[in-house]
Amino acid sequence: MRGDQPRGHAPGKQGGGVPNYWIVKTEPSTYSFDDLARQKTAVWDGVKNSLALKHLREMKPGDRVLVYHTGDEKAVVGVAEVVSEAYPDPKHKDPKLGVVDLKAAERLPHPVPLAEIKKERAFADLGLVRIGRLSVMPASADQFKRLLELGGRK
Repeated sequence: MRGDQPRGHAPGKQGGGVPNYWIVKTEPSTYSFDDLARQKTAVWDGVKNSLALKHLREMKPGDRVLVYHTGDEKAVVGVAEVVSEAYPDPKHKDPKLGVVDLKAAERLPHPVPLAEIKKERAFADLGLVRIGRLSVMPASADQFKRLLELGGRK
């Protein structure tokens, strides 16, 4: 990302070329942000929860994404960008399953631990705090910007 600041509107409201903001979760021992950065662009798959799939289908090219590591790390670690509309998961015959292509943008200067996120009132309604098992969730423009700041990006 070229130092641009998040422009905002409520997640799920498409249009106007203004991006939505998302958080995706991954277990780093299976697939980490560094794996995404090495590949540059990757298919984001493995989403099976119906609400997470709904969010994934709402993703549009140009939307910005924070990547969160689960497991021992439990922290937001990097930024990516959606580069495709959602499409059927090519690995599965189930038409309900979908994927998007993500492009790595940057690793945050330092991870933002979940414990730190939970301390801020601004994140009280964030899915990462409220619905711990959800793997794809929206974030507001202000939440996205604040998470970037907490990660050392101004």
